[in-house]
Amino acid sequence: MGSSNLNFKRKIIRSDFKPAKQHAILTTGEVIKKLRELKGWTQKELSKYCAINAKNISMLENDKLEIGKKRTEQLAKAFNVHPAIIMFPEYESKEIQKVA
Repeated sequence: MGSSNLNFKRKIIRSDFKPAKQHAILTTGEVIKKLRELKGWTQKELSKYCAINAKNISMLENDKLEIGKKRTEQLAKAFNVHPAIIMFPEYESKEIQKVA
């Protein structure tokens, strides 16, 4: 009698579960900074790879400059990622970790 029998079936009801909440939202600037840091690059080094000057990279990372299509493509090429990872970080956050 020392063991208890926990083999029982319970009907799973969808309403018993609540959807997970999104915990973090990355901005485009934060994504650029994270990708750069994962590569171990300074802003000056990144500027050499993407032909965007370091001051503008700083402004992009701090969300003080609109990225635009051309800059997105330049950065995506430098990081070897799809441009959507940079432009739409809320949808592509899982992919960011793959580039390191």
